[in-house]
Amino acid sequence: MSKQQKQNVKSKSADDLFAASETKTSETKGRPGRGSSRASGAEAGYTAADIEVLEGLEPVRRRPGMYIGGTDEKALHHLFAEVIDNCMDEALAGHATFIVVELAADGFLTVTDNGRGIPVDPHPKFPKKSALEVIMCTLHSGGKFDSKVYETSGGLHGVGISVVNALSSRLEVEVARSQNLYKMTFERGHPKGKLEDLGRIANRRGTTIRFKPDTEIFGAKAAFKPQRLFKMTRSKAYLFGGVEIRWRCAPELLKGVDDIPAEATFHFPGGLKDYLAAAIHKDTLVHPDIFSGKSGRNGAHGACEWAVAWTADADGFLSSYCNTVPTPDGGTHESGMRSALLRGLKDHAERVGQGKRAGSITSEDVMVGAAVMLSVFVREPEFQGQTKDRLATAEASRIVEQAIKDPFDHWLSGNPAQANRLLDFVIERADERLRRRAEKETSRKSAVKKLRLPGKLADCTDTATDGSELFIVEGDSAGGSAKQARDRKTQAVLPLRGKILNVASAGRDKVTANAQLADLIQALGCGTGTNYREEDLRYSRVIIMTDADVDGAHIASLLITFFYRQMPRLIDEGHLYLAVPPLYRLTHGSKTVYARDDAHKEALLKSEFNANAKVDVGRFKGLGEMMPAQLKETTMDPAKRTMLRVVLLADDREDTADSVERLMGTKAEARFAFISDKAEFASEDLLDV
Repeated sequence: MSKQQKQNVKSKSADDLFAASETKTSETKGRPGRGSSRASGAEAGYTAADIEVLEGLEPVRRRPGMYIGGTDEKALHHLFAEVIDNCMDEALAGHATFIVVELAADGFLTVTDNGRGIPVDPHPKFPKKSALEVIMCTLHSGGKFDSKVYETSGGLHGVGISVVNALSSRLEVEVARSQNLYKMTFERGHPKGKLEDLGRIANRRGTTIRFKPDTEIFGAKAAFKPQRLFKMTRSKAYLFGGVEIRWRCAPELLKGVDDIPAEATFHFPGGLKDYLAAAIHKDTLVHPDIFSGKSGRNGAHGACEWAVAWTADADGFLSSYCNTVPTPDGGTHESGMRSALLRGLKDHAERVGQGKRAGSITSEDVMVGAAVMLSVFVREPEFQGQTKDRLATAEASRIVEQAIKDPFDHWLSGNPAQANRLLDFVIERADERLRRRAEKETSRKSAVKKLRLPGKLADCTDTATDGSELFIVEGDSAGGSAKQARDRKTQAVLPLRGKILNVASAGRDKVTANAQLADLIQALGCGTGTNYREEDLRYSRVIIMTDADVDGAHIASLLITFFYRQMPRLIDEGHLYLAVPPLYRLTHGSKTVYARDDAHKEALLKSEFNANAKVDVGRFKGLGEMMPAQLKETTMDPAKRTMLRVVLLADDREDTADSVERLMGTKAEARFAFISDKAEFASEDLLDV
């Protein structure tokens, strides 16, 4: 999967197994007695001169992860989020009506608003500096600590724009204020001169920030992605219908990029309802209408906007925001939404005489198939972490529940036919959940019996899910070695015959009728799609173990595609792993080490053996060729093995879906285009094969 993100899970002894180049040494120091000369010597080596004091923005450059979560692509684009959030705060406060986002060919990103403009007069606490310089160069400075300036805002800690300044190689600020234009330039957080007064200017006001991320922080190839910026910009316009956002991008940056225009204007008076309608226009709805609304103003008591629809044939989603800041990890506002919808449906059931049937439904039943957009505005919200991924404000739950409950009651009462369809849909989900709970837990022996493959699935003897592992291997030969190498108590082995069905290009009938996939689904016991049940998963780790060659990688990609399409929650819950078997065995005398690939082999030959040593290099053609002891030592023993955990990052889900469809879907021309574009990178690999 081209944009699949993976996390390396490696034990300490695995480094020894693969003979990693790094060697840790330790130095043992005695603890001298009180008054000892040795103690005095040690203390003399640790003095006040060793205490380092970081001033200004230097802490940000030393530890960027504390402020933006890291230095990867997500963190890079978080800089843009900090800048546009300030513009949105001006719009929410009623001072700005438009925002302009422009990505230039030289990598500079410019964000402009027509708000009040950053103050430029001398700061009372620092009379020799303008307020602009204080804001740009001082952590925890800004106008959002006092709610008199902003009723609601996304920036709360006073670090956002100063962090952007610290992590930019160059940043320029222009402020149009009181019919005068001012400019100030910074490099890596340091002013390059005083605030410039550029003179009178008419018919313009607001702030313009032009900046470029620092390659010393984010790497030599660090650059903004037009696709990502475009989506982030458009989402902001949906979140506040009173603002117009203009998008501009240099055409040369869009070569090979589909569906991203060089110029666009976003203005959505319908807000979240417009967004949701566009997102689910291909789905079949349980009811024809979208339940949407707004409540309150951006004042002391908070405000809320929502849009909800229930889909009959697709997985639901819940996208939430606080003060226009995305909260991918949810929080208290989502809890308020769930409570309001549950109470509303139960009250409707009582009104129509279905109270007894609806008595067992829970908020989880209500949210099955629900497509939800939720935006809340509160004063002084509390987030978990500087990146604001989860809202922790307790008051937000009450604000959302009170805002939604009465409108939902009216919506249900005013549309009795679709309200009853929705109630039946939710009750069916609850009945299904209760039936699963009532069923006896499938024993492992019965699972083997249902598979009708008593010699294929070699199950573990421990009946507990925690700590158990299922190894999915290719072929009976590899399965035989794995069965002998495993720990019978906690490790199960399921051999599959060669390459499985590509579920991304196959129809539902083929997927249902495929025997191998049926065996795998039955062995896991947790169901697929909307019927996936985390509590019924029979193994805590599902490990794909294929040969360390091209065919093995292809089989692994097909299996990952299956889990991504049929059991995405299994990936989200951290259950899916890739085993990393060795490709080579290097032996000289009594010394044997294993190499993962060609590059690792060459490194080990230089680091682990003498230059003149005659090293016997053996290449494993497959797992079936490995002796059980070798397979256990290198790949299956938890104390020595290396594994990769498959991870889907929240902000990359759309890109991942596009990549899977392009590379694994039914459109051969999309794959051909990808292969043509990447042919130059594959030529050397083809020659090596």
